[in-house]
Amino acid sequence: MADLLTKRADDYAQWYNDLVLKADLAEHSDVRGCMVIKPHGYSIWEKMQGALDRMFKDTGHVNAYFPLFIPKSYLAKEASHVEGFAKECAVVTHYRLKSDPVHGVVVDPDARLEEELIVRPTSETIIWNTYRGWVKSYRDLPLLINQWANVVRWEMRTRLFLRTAEFLWQEGHTAHATKAEAIEESERMLDVYATFAEEWLAIPVIKGIKTASERFAGAEETYCIEAMMQDGKALQAGTSHFLGQNFAKAFDVVFTNRENKQEHVWASSWGVSTRLMGALIMTHSDDQGLVVPPKLAPVQVAVVPIAKNAEQMEAIRVYFAPIMADLRGRGITVKFDDDDQKKPGWKFAEYEFKGYPVRIAIGPRDMENGTVEVARRDTLEKQVMQTVDLGEKVEHLLTAIQSNLYQKALALRERYTRVVDSYDEFKEAIEEGGFILAHWDGTAATEEKVKQDTKATIRCIPLNGDRSPGRCMVTGAPSNQRVIFARAY
Repeated sequence: MADLLTKRADDYAQWYNDLVLKADLAEHSDVRGCMVIKPHGYSIWEKMQGALDRMFKDTGHVNAYFPLFIPKSYLAKEASHVEGFAKECAVVTHYRLKSDPVHGVVVDPDARLEEELIVRPTSETIIWNTYRGWVKSYRDLPLLINQWANVVRWEMRTRLFLRTAEFLWQEGHTAHATKAEAIEESERMLDVYATFAEEWLAIPVIKGIKTASERFAGAEETYCIEAMMQDGKALQAGTSHFLGQNFAKAFDVVFTNRENKQEHVWASSWGVSTRLMGALIMTHSDDQGLVVPPKLAPVQVAVVPIAKNAEQMEAIRVYFAPIMADLRGRGITVKFDDDDQKKPGWKFAEYEFKGYPVRIAIGPRDMENGTVEVARRDTLEKQVMQTVDLGEKVEHLLTAIQSNLYQKALALRERYTRVVDSYDEFKEAIEEGGFILAHWDGTAATEEKVKQDTKATIRCIPLNGDRSPGRCMVTGAPSNQRVIFARAY
């Protein structure tokens, strides 16, 4: 199956598209810019959801659900918010169709909505309008809400998982009594995202803040995690926003504080989306197909029996049953593939292409010898293992694969992260890809010039970066610290 893939070195973008389609992760919909997430892709997303949902709840958050439709007037209440999303909004104007003898089905002109509705591009406005009725006193705070939902942003140029008109995500929206608490929440959730990226996705990330021009519409500060893909481009993998009191003032969300005075609440919002599927694919996969970190693999171990007839198949099943039970008892997901319509070689290729972390092959001779052949997807290495304590060995192997994927991605990022001091150096370095650490004078004009000249943007101002003062590589003006430039998805 790997021969169906374009090679990464030949055309990375085409390799990505080929892999998404041929590994049965997703496909294009008849609705322009939208996708169908297929069972293999959705099951990985479900594992992401499950892990993140536990992390949210462990930090005190609860789930709720808010409407898909937002009255247009709500968007207008926060000026920078509507300006940031206006060009991406899908608008519902009518609520009924009717038959027409000439044109078939048409919009009924008599069924125009009194107020047009926006299909949510994000939910701050409708959520803050709702919070006005929920928050009255400091006793009602903090309000720590998350929702799992879909949103629509009418993108003109789309790519499966990375940028689609409709996508799945979670969005947290919290209300607090003080500015300090809201900032603390924004930073806490950034840490949650970074932990998830590194410990589950096996993707090293850099935590930072966005420049004013890259900030979320309506936020006072946007925190982000930035990851590097194999082709040297950056991918924003998650954001957390300190919203100040902007939305609370726009929707008049006030509370009585401990001094019995009324004030507006302080807010945060934060989210990650199915874009993380794209991050996973582009960080770990290779020319042989998909590579999935064990913690997010729907099936971590595929067992392929080598049997010539039904009697041998049943014998292998009985022999392997206690091992299967041990693996599952350790929380390992296992598939025993007894499909007699497909040959073992086809199954080997299928599981390798679709990124199953571990594959075990066992036949009659293996049972006699008390052994199995174990193949690991990350290195494509095979080894013969004794079946004694096989569950423990596989458990350790999965841990090793998870760690190896992270270390491999980290090594690539370090190899393609460079420090430059002059604009000429920068222009040369950016053509090779990767993260470029350079001084910037803090102005939007310089940021825009770099973008126009090189197509590179400031990915973030690192929270734990080099704070040594210097001179802007473009203007020579003073700079407080180096920032990260890169070309990005």
